[in-house]
Amino acid sequence: MRYRWFLMLAAIEGIVLFSMVTSGKFTSERAESVRRANQQLIEVFDLTDLALWTGARYTRHVSQADLFSAFQDSMGALERFPEGGMAPLPTPMQPPAPPAVAEKQEHDEPTS
Repeated sequence: MRYRWFLMLAAIEGIVLFSMVTSGKFTSERAESVRRANQQLIEVFDLTDLALWTGARYTRHVSQADLFSAFQDSMGALERFPEGGMAPLPTPMQPPAPPAVAEKQEHDEPTS
C-alpha cells in the first residue's frame, strides 16, 4: 500500500516537473518577443537608462540616486518606499586619480 502512494506521488511530481519545463519554454518565447518590442521602443525614443521603479525619485534608477532627495533623511533612515529596499546602496564614486607627472627632458629646461 505504501509503495502505491510513493509511485502516485512520484508520477504527480513528474507531471508537474514536465509541465513546468514546457511552460517555461513557451514563456521564454513570448518574453523574447516582448524584449524585441522593448528594444524597438528604446531605439525609437532614444532612451538611455532603464527606469526600475516608479516610486520615489531616488529609486527610479540606482545610478541616478540623489543624496539629498525628498523623504531621504539620512543613510540610516527608515525606508518610506518599499522598492528602495530591493536594491543595494550605490557604490560611492572614487575621486579621479591625479595625473602622472611627466619626467623632464633635457630640451624642456627653461632658458634665461
